[in-house]
Amino acid sequence: MTSLTEAAAPAIALDTEERDLIRSLILADPELVLSDDMVMRALLGSTAQGARNIVDLRDKLVERLEGRLDKLVHTNRSVIAAAYENVAGTQQMHRAILALIDAPDLGEFLRRLTRDVPAMVGVEDARLGLEAEVDAIGPAALAEGLAGRVLLMPYGSIDEYLMLDGDTPPGQVMLRGCGEEAEIIFGEMTRTRSEALLRLDMAGSAGLLAFGTRDPDRFSPDQGTDLLTFFSGVVERLLTRHLAEADDA
Repeated sequence: MTSLTEAAAPAIALDTEERDLIRSLILADPELVLSDDMVMRALLGSTAQGARNIVDLRDKLVERLEGRLDKLVHTNRSVIAAAYENVAGTQQMHRAILALIDAPDLGEFLRRLTRDVPAMVGVEDARLGLEAEVDAIGPAALAEGLAGRVLLMPYGSIDEYLMLDGDTPPGQVMLRGCGEEAEIIFGEMTRTRSEALLRLDMAGSAGLLAFGTRDPDRFSPDQGTDLLTFFSGVVERLLTRHLAEADDA
């Protein structure tokens, strides 16, 4: 579209009908003027007295600029909040990883992973599932003080749980809301309403680290998973090493 400035020329005498037409066009679509910087500078620099239309355009311009400013402020606040959240999440994961690395044996590793790490990352519950030759899901007798937080699960049951929402093969990390089906992992009467599921692969044997929270909006599929993917890789390696050492003992 040709801008109003491109049509500018030495003063032209306009009759009443032409003036009315221009006025009606501007009032019908103020963007014709508001989007043209040169026209706005000319209008705002006018010293004409009683020029009501110019005052109207000034008001519209101010409203437009205020709207842009509000949007910019909101965007900046959202970006800053997201940055702080990412930094806080990274620090939480670092503390959790350091605690796991310092665990001297399998029992202490499992206790820290399922009892201490949830508090470090701001969730209420955690469960570790390990597939084995069992007929049903039940507590694993790998160490004392686990209170059923480590489970033995029949082969194939981990992928079945991950695919409860559909037939799409699960990735390494899955974030989702949940309901009564969470009892399969977190036990009866659980109040878990969203979960972060980390699939572990230990020498061909599947494992599952599940974080649960009562907040239904804490975990959802549209959230990023980079930190949890990294964390699952650390847990996978440390758990594989501790299980191997326990077998050799």
